Amino acid sequence: MEELKTASDVLFVLLGAIMVLAMHAGFAFLELGTVRKKNQVNALVKILSDLAISTLAYFFIGYGIAYGVHFFVGAEQLAQQNGYGLVKFFFLMTFAAAIPAIVSGGIAERSRFNPQLAATFMLVGFVYPFFEGIAWNGAYGIQDWLKTTFGAGFHDFAGSVVVHAVGGWIGLAAVLLLGARRGRYTKEGRVSAHPPSSIPFLALGAWILTVGWFGFNVMSAQTIGGISGLVAVNSLMAMVGGTLVALWVGKNDPGFVHNGPLAGLVAVCAGSDLMHPLGALVVGGVAGGLFVVMFTLTQNRWKIDDVLGVWPLHGLCGAWGGIAAGIFGMQSLGGLGGVSFMSQLIGTLLGIVIAFVGGYAVYGAIKKLVGIRLDPEEEFNGADLSIHKITATPERESGW
Repeated sequence: MEELKTASDVLFVLLGAIMVLAMHAGFAFLELGTVRKKNQVNALVKILSDLAISTLAYFFIGYGIAYGVHFFVGAEQLAQQNGYGLVKFFFLMTFAAAIPAIVSGGIAERSRFNPQLAATFMLVGFVYPFFEGIAWNGAYGIQDWLKTTFGAGFHDFAGSVVVHAVGGWIGLAAVLLLGARRGRYTKEGRVSAHPPSSIPFLALGAWILTVGWFGFNVMSAQTIGGISGLVAVNSLMAMVGGTLVALWVGKNDPGFVHNGPLAGLVAVCAGSDLMHPLGALVVGGVAGGLFVVMFTLTQNRWKIDDVLGVWPLHGLCGAWGGIAAGIFGMQSLGGLGGVSFMSQLIGTLLGIVIAFVGGYAVYGAIKKLVGIRLDPEEEFNGADLSIHKITATPERESGW
């Protein structure tokens, strides 16, 4: 029998949805501060447009695939239990919309605008909810099999794998299909520096994301009766661990320092409801170091032009978080137990495979059909000239 939801539960989830919605401003400013000035307008418009497309894709298709729930009923039915089902959709939609927001940072400065919107619709409508349904709704019997075989199902409380690893590995597929920005790597193999355009904007984006993350994690309980202070403190400790290790390994680089807390928060999502705060500190610290090392490696040695480092930050730190929940969630390491390392490993690998294959299929098809890369003139002048055109009218001659 389904638990009766109260008006307090509705308000609780609604506040969580609003906090995660605000995180999209963080994604926007993080990208805004990292890309070159000629591409800043494109970054802002792209994040907001992706959110709008994601809402429609998830409302009409994705939410039904993940949970078997559709909204083609009367308003009286939708308003039951104070409209709890609607705010739950709103909350989970903000998670789904994080997928294109993550990908956006990897493909910045050379992707075409309209094809990216088409990719967003396909990813949020089909690829993301397919794994979301497996992990969070027990679809296709995979969770039952894991529980029977290993004693526990795959546990991902707030989306280290479901959201972040999936977004990061889709981003990697898109980056590989796009190729590097023109001039990023010389014929001799040297790296041409493209420094962040605005450290203050980058820092603002990181701070907005960090604050919103406490809604992302704590409100994943989805009822006020399920709220846990353990989730909040574990999120804090992972954030601190990621910051300090990124500060140390990254040698005080401001870009690394401000991505460090995000790496820690990505990693702790999965087991934030299970770990001891000291375990969360370790998980976050490992993630902070992992981001710095792998971002440097992918950019400089492997020549993968992932502008914001979304694969190291979300793809790898998210995968680490999924596996770490099976380690630091164990009672022998101070956790609450009820997890299986093998289930965490298999669930994480399954998410990676679905994300990379799905992302490669979506972007590969769009690349073949209409193209996903800007032409040389557009890339030289700005990420998409159609976004930068502002008609000069008498009332706008002096600016907006």
